[in-house]
Amino acid sequence: MNIRDLRIFQEVANCGSINQAAQRLNYAQSNITSRIQKLEKDLNIQLFRRHPKGVSLTNEGKALIPYVQQMISLSEKMKMIASNQDLVGGELKIASVETVIELPLILATYIKRYEQVDLTLSTGVTAQLRDEVLEYKLDGAFVTKSNMINDPQLEQVEVFDEKLVIISNKKDRPLDEIMREPIIRFSEGCMYRAKLNEWFFDQGEVPSKTMELGTLETMINSVISGLGIAYIPYEVAERYIEDGYLHYYELPKQYSKISTVFIYRKSQYVTPALQKLIETIDEIRERLLTSQQPLKLSDITEG
Repeated sequence: MNIRDLRIFQEVANCGSINQAAQRLNYAQSNITSRIQKLEKDLNIQLFRRHPKGVSLTNEGKALIPYVQQMISLSEKMKMIASNQDLVGGELKIASVETVIELPLILATYIKRYEQVDLTLSTGVTAQLRDEVLEYKLDGAFVTKSNMINDPQLEQVEVFDEKLVIISNKKDRPLDEIMREPIIRFSEGCMYRAKLNEWFFDQGEVPSKTMELGTLETMINSVISGLGIAYIPYEVAERYIEDGYLHYYELPKQYSKISTVFIYRKSQYVTPALQKLIETIDEIRERLLTSQQPLKLSDITEG
C-alpha cells in the first residue's frame, strides 16, 4: 500500500471532491481517480460514493480515516529520521535510456559515497520510463529531453547534451544513398527514432525498411556487419569510427542535437537518497563542463 495513495485518499475525503483534491495536490484528476480505484481494489472495499456534487465517504471509508491519519503521521516521523544526512539509505529505483554516456561515472560516484542505498537500475525508452516514473514504479529516470516529458507532475534535472549521427559500415557514399538503407532503431517512444522520423517527414520521404533491436550493442554490431544504418549519439560510436569499422554522417542541428535529463516526480518531500543522486548529477555535470580532460572516478569521489 503506497503512502501517497493514502494521502490522496485523505485529501479527497477532506475536500469531498476529486477535482478539488487534484488541484490541491497538483495532480491530474485522472491520476487521482486511478489511484483511488487502485486503493479500493487493493482493499477490496468501496471508499467513496459518487454523486453530482462530488464524493462522500462510505461507512468503510469513514472507519479507515483514523488509521490512515496514523499511518501518514508515522510516515512523516520516518521522513524526519531519514532526512538526517548521516543516514542516507533505503531503496532507490531508477532507470535510463540506453545511451547516457556518463551514467557509469554518475552511478559509480554515487554508490561509492552512499553504500547504504539499495540502488536498482533498469533500461527502456523515454516514453516508457516517463510513464513508470509517473506511475510510482520508478523514483526517477535518465531520459531524452522532449515534449513528451513536459508534464506538470515531473521535475527535470539537466544532465548532458549530445549529437546524433547516422552510422554506416560503407565509406564514401553520399547521404541520400545511405538513407535508402534499412534503418535499425529502438522501439516506439525512443527520441532518436523520433528525431530521425522528423528528418524523413521534412524531406517528404519515408524509410525504405526498418528493423527494431533491443540493445545498443546489438544495433552497432548489426551496422558493422552491414545489416543497415542507425541514428545514435556520436560518442557511443566514436571508437568504432576511429578504428574504421564505422563511418558517420551528420544531419542539420535541429534533428541531431539532443539533451539528456533526469526526471522525478514533483513532491513536497524528496528522499535523502534521491536528493543525493540529484546533487551528484549536478556536480559531475559542472565538472565535465569546466574540465579540459575526461573525468575519472578518482577525480570525483573525494568531492
